[in-house]
Amino acid sequence: MASLFDPPADQPRPGAPLAERLRPRTLAEYVGQQHLVGEGGVLRRYLDAGRLPSLILWGPPGVGKTTLAHLLAAQLKLPFVALSAINAGVKDVRDVIQQARSRRGTLLFIDEIHRFSKSQQDALLGAVEQGIVTLIGATTENPSFEVIPAILSRAQVYVLEALGKDDLTGLVDRALREDEALRRRPVRVEQYDALLRISGGDARKLLNLLEIVVQSAQANPETGEVVITDEVVQQLAQQNLSRYDKGGEMHYDVISAFIKSIRGSDPNAALYYLAVMLEGGEDPKFIARRLLILASEDVGNANPNALLLAQSTFQAVTVIGMPESDIILGQAVVYLATSPKSNASYKAIREARAYVRQHGVAAVPLGLRNAPTKLMKQLNYGDTYQYSHDGAGGFIYQEFMPEGLGQHRFYTPGDNAAEQKIQERLRYWWGEKYGY
Repeated sequence: MASLFDPPADQPRPGAPLAERLRPRTLAEYVGQQHLVGEGGVLRRYLDAGRLPSLILWGPPGVGKTTLAHLLAAQLKLPFVALSAINAGVKDVRDVIQQARSRRGTLLFIDEIHRFSKSQQDALLGAVEQGIVTLIGATTENPSFEVIPAILSRAQVYVLEALGKDDLTGLVDRALREDEALRRRPVRVEQYDALLRISGGDARKLLNLLEIVVQSAQANPETGEVVITDEVVQQLAQQNLSRYDKGGEMHYDVISAFIKSIRGSDPNAALYYLAVMLEGGEDPKFIARRLLILASEDVGNANPNALLLAQSTFQAVTVIGMPESDIILGQAVVYLATSPKSNASYKAIREARAYVRQHGVAAVPLGLRNAPTKLMKQLNYGDTYQYSHDGAGGFIYQEFMPEGLGQHRFYTPGDNAAEQKIQERLRYWWGEKYGY
């Protein structure tokens, strides 16, 4: 933990990795996130006003969350302290708060705040409420799931975007141009693709990979120049690709392969990737949460029980924890992988939301409007509505769509036994109206 009153360091420690040596010292050097720190950006406006609310910075690894926290503190000349949720406990939090009472305005940065338990986050709450500290939390996970509502209600959440190709290649060029260690060897980048692909858009991994390549690649014996090609990068980086990094690119690669294996109905591959994540120390709740999403997105109404099982899995994993949760996760993975699949409901809500964004909100038909007052009844609110349960089988043919959308269909049942029965029922109810 840094000293409470230490400002962000102006110079990296000796022997630091390239990513640390090249860390921006001013906002002018900061790459990306112009929607936040560029001209007119919301964080820029806070800085211009000389104040900063508590923040949650949400984004993928290596996009500048930690750097941005340091720069905000430096810009406002605030007392600064950093904690890592990986190794900090409630006592560390309370110690920081106690020291901060004598220095109001302290900026407390918590890296990977999603790893803080509820009790650790509760310990922060009073100090944030009272303004004893200004909190900046950094997370790669959705804060709606991982940060307690009481803190979320007192902090602004800002999304940091993945860096673009131009940003990343610019970082490589800047490193070769400005870093004292790299400038000792003449280096020419002939191809960038492997550098960008292996680093996965993570600027920290990109710079550290670049350093490994420059230090390890053989120079041209005639010119002494190091030429960086995709082949050279791939060869030198290959030894690092097999390690599961739950905070980096491998984390995203494995969870992607895991989800796609379940979606593709391969329980064996899905179990393999589950084992890779568990052996690598992945949070079982993160895995269970992804299964919840998959149960609705990819299984859907082809097997509605999938969502119930996934919800039960999440609850069980939350209560039991590791190591026994591997059994529960394994059962859920096999069940979901061997279930019939349908993304019809997923596609339906995506299409409906896209339609609303494009066309706006249509007026609700008068017959469907609520009529709690006499005036509304006089205006014919609700007068044509028929109570569906009064009809045979609980159905009465009537119009629910706004004017102009009468036959627009968003939901098309999937090609599976369960949804084919749904389609038959819809056809029986609605005839030719929606083309079922």
